[in-house]
Order: sequence, then structure tokens, then C-alpha cells
Amino acid sequence: MAEFTMELNDEQKEVRDWLHGFAADVIRPAAAEWDEREETPWPVIQEAAKVGIYSLDFYAQQYFDATGLGIPMAMEELFWGDAGIALSIVGTGLAAVGVLANGTEEQIGTWIPQMYGDADDVKVAAFCSSEPDAGSDVASLRTRAVYDEAKDEWVINGTKTWATNGGIANVHVVVAVVDPDLGSKGHASFIVPPGTPGLAQGQKFKKHGIRASHTAEVILDDVRVPGSCLLGGKEKLDERLARARERAEAGGERVKNAAMATFEASRPAVGAMAVGTARAAYEVALDYAMTREQFGRPIIDNQGVAFQLADMRTQIDAARLLVWRASWMAVNGKPFTAAEGSMSKLYASETAKKVTAQAVQILGGNGYTREYPVERMHRDSAIYTIFEGTSEIQRLVIARTLSGMPIR
Repeated sequence: MAEFTMELNDEQKEVRDWLHGFAADVIRPAAAEWDEREETPWPVIQEAAKVGIYSLDFYAQQYFDATGLGIPMAMEELFWGDAGIALSIVGTGLAAVGVLANGTEEQIGTWIPQMYGDADDVKVAAFCSSEPDAGSDVASLRTRAVYDEAKDEWVINGTKTWATNGGIANVHVVVAVVDPDLGSKGHASFIVPPGTPGLAQGQKFKKHGIRASHTAEVILDDVRVPGSCLLGGKEKLDERLARARERAEAGGERVKNAAMATFEASRPAVGAMAVGTARAAYEVALDYAMTREQFGRPIIDNQGVAFQLADMRTQIDAARLLVWRASWMAVNGKPFTAAEGSMSKLYASETAKKVTAQAVQILGGNGYTREYPVERMHRDSAIYTIFEGTSEIQRLVIARTLSGMPIR
């Protein structure tokens, strides 16, 4: 087990500086254009693939970093560049985490490479959990998967929404109900291979922020997938469902479902994304405050501005430390006994919204225009308190974990 440290080693610093350079030289110059176009920035993703950032190897190296800091460090630097483009680069990672968290070794080896493709033929993947009537309330999922024993196939029907890369993905990971009587415990995750009949893109959403990231509905109409596409396999699913039924009858402990296992693994990473956006806005605001003069002196010479910047930096550093702690705990197998993963996501998300709003205020009228990036950063920051568990859900998870009570 790696000791917890706040100091990056030489190799991590080298990777951080490399990512920062890519964010500064490739992502930032393209940010405004792709935000306006509201399209997937395929040329930027391809550049990331060419240098090795968008690849299974790079993701695996960071994911299996014994210190736990590889993923949050990478997320912070890329999202410092631009949240929309960065999400297009890392969005496949949520589907990959879904396979890593729930799949067999064979499934991991088969499907994750197909999610990324290669530098000459870039692919993306989508994780499909939310539905029109089931966002935070995952127990209300209606997408149904029924096993056809004669053909050893699963038949999936339903509609997913808010899916990053939904419909344009090479591989879709879909969470569906296999036993309605068990609520959220009766869910399972399935791989939908490329070109599977019955899967189609529905509405593509025009969003307030992260516009360079493709978000759409996914329609599943009698989608048939082989039995081997059930993540974890049929035997493991049957055992899990049997335990869930026994515990339900006995009023026992909760059993985690497939979607929640994915979200728990990814929440600190989302916190790191928020830290990157907050840090970017803070740096713009600090530079502006030191160079912008009013009444014959830089505006940072006023306590009203200087104290805001002091608070912004303090909150960013505090958020990063919470993210690093949760990431280290997750990699080293330490349980989140106080919902540390949700803590990190909650605080970092709220910090990003607050810091970007303060940055707009410090820049005044300029901050409200698209001539300066803080306007875009402020729009982008709103998503962090919503996706992969709203701030309200994070507080609910934390309160339930601390109290052991079924708080509603």
C-alpha cells in the first residue's frame, strides 16, 4: 500500500507538465471554436490519441497508479484547458470504468480497447444509465433486459438520456433492470457492441455549458446482445440477485448495484475536473486583477478583490486535497466510511461554481463577454453539481453514511 503524500514524484510531475503543455497548446486555442460549434472536437481527440493521451495504455497507467493521484492529476490539467473538450477526451473513461468495475478479465480485455480505437481510427464509448424519469433516482430505471435462454441473448428495451457520446459511440455500456422486484439491486450492466441493430441516437441536447461534449438520448428497441455481453457474467449475476432477495426478505444490508459501483469509482475524478476548471478561472482572475487598473492602481490593491482571490485559492486547494485523499483511499482499498468520495465531489463541484462566478465578478463587464474565457468556464462549471450525482445526492450519501439512517 502506497503511503498518502501531497508531493508528486518525478514521474508524476513529468506527466503533469506534459498534460499541461497539451492543454495549453492544443486544447485552449480550440476551446472557444468548439464551444460555439457545439460539436465533438474530433481533430483534438485525434491529436490526443497521436501523442498518447487518448489511449487505453495512458488511462490504465494513471488508473493503476499506486498513489491514486494519476487520474485526478490528469483530469485537473486537461479540464484546466477546457471542460467541454476535455470531457470529449475523457468521456470514454466512464464507460471504461463501468467495465473495469463490473466486468470479467476477458470482457475488460475485449471491450476496452474497442472503446478507444487508435490514432488512425479514433473511437469513443458511452455509459448509459440516466433515463427521462430516472436521474438521481436510479431505483426508478425502466430500461429492461430480458434473458432469452434459448438463444443465450439478452433483449434490451428502453430509453437512456444525458449520455455522453450517446449514439455516436462505438461501444455503449447500458444499465438495465433484470429483476424489477429488487429495485436498484435488480440492475445489471451490458455491453452493446458496435453496429447492433435496434440502438439509435435520439435527441441531441443543446447545453448551457460543456458544449464541445456530445450529449444525447439513446433509444434501445429490441436490442439483442450475446450472453457474454452481460458484465460479470450470468453466474455472478444470479448469485448477486439471490443474495439480494435473501437480504430483502430478512431486511438486511443494502447491495450495491452496477451503476452505483461505477459512480463511486468515478466521483473523485469528477471532483478533479471541477478543480481544474476552478483553477483556470482563478488564474485568469488573478492575472486580470494584477494588471487591470482603476482609480490609478491595480484592482487587486483593493481588499474587496484581494480577499476574494485569497478565498478562491484556499477553496481550490482544499478541494484538491479532498479529491486526492479519496483517490488514494480508493486505489488502496480503504473503504469510504465517511463517504469520502462523495465529499470530494460535493466540495469540488460547489467550489467550481463559486470560484468561476467570482472570477466573472472580478473581471466585471469583461467577464460577462465571450472575449474572456471565464464566461465559458462559469457556464461549464454548472454541470459538476449535476452529473454523476447532484450535490443534493452527495449530501444524502454523506448523511446516510455518517448516521446509518435511511435519510430521505
